[in-house]
Amino acid sequence: MTNDFPAGLALRSPRVDDHARVLAVLDQWWGGLGGETGSRERALLLPRLYFQHFTGTSRLAERPSGDLAAFLIGFFSQDQPEVAYIHFAGVDPALHGRGIATALYRRFFALARGEGRHRVLAITSPSNSASRAFHTRIGFTELPGAPEAPPSVQPDYDGPGLDRVVFSIDLPADG
Repeated sequence: MTNDFPAGLALRSPRVDDHARVLAVLDQWWGGLGGETGSRERALLLPRLYFQHFTGTSRLAERPSGDLAAFLIGFFSQDQPEVAYIHFAGVDPALHGRGIATALYRRFFALARGEGRHRVLAITSPSNSASRAFHTRIGFTELPGAPEAPPSVQPDYDGPGLDRVVFSIDLPADG
């Protein structure tokens, strides 16, 4: 399950100097989703601290040229010892459909299982239909939202006006 990373890409832990590289591709990779507000939200979701303190559980993929191909920022919950969390992941749209995101997620799942984690959580914005479809396709379930909101939407999850959809997947013990 962890040897399925697409050939031709180098996989490594991110470093502090990768922070600016990742921020630089967000608007392009997300196709301007949400306009200027969406751009600002995405940048704020990836402060430098993730590239300083969560590198052991995160991964970055590069092309042979050294150009960024994909990344996954994840960590293990400090307060819920059975939970791991995928905070942010992205793949260059030119590489979509090649299994890169799925491979990054599977590697994270294996790492989480190895540390005794049994559940992985992730979030996305309600308008990110591609993210919602991807997470559902690989086995995540959208958790119920607030009764007064559209299905699966959790209003103000990340602050006023920052609604989110929360995903959960239970990891099998044997991988």
